[in-house]
Amino acid sequence: MPKLKTHKGAKTRFHITGSGKIMRTKGMKSHLRRNKSRRVKMQFDETIPLHPSDKKRIKRLIPYGV
Repeated sequence: MPKLKTHKGAKTRFHITGSGKIMRTKGMKSHLRRNKSRRVKMQFDETIPLHPSDKKRIKRLIPYGV
């Protein structure tokens, strides 16, 4: 069986924890931050687990858990 290529866009957006959970970062944090509250801006820096319905699709893009 040939090697599978990792999707480079998915590699930068998602990472897999030691327990196997796929974590993602929130969007909407790159610009227009001045008019957002401090609490909202701090929440953008957190990584949150991926929704179970997206798990199969993202696992296919990151076959080796990079």
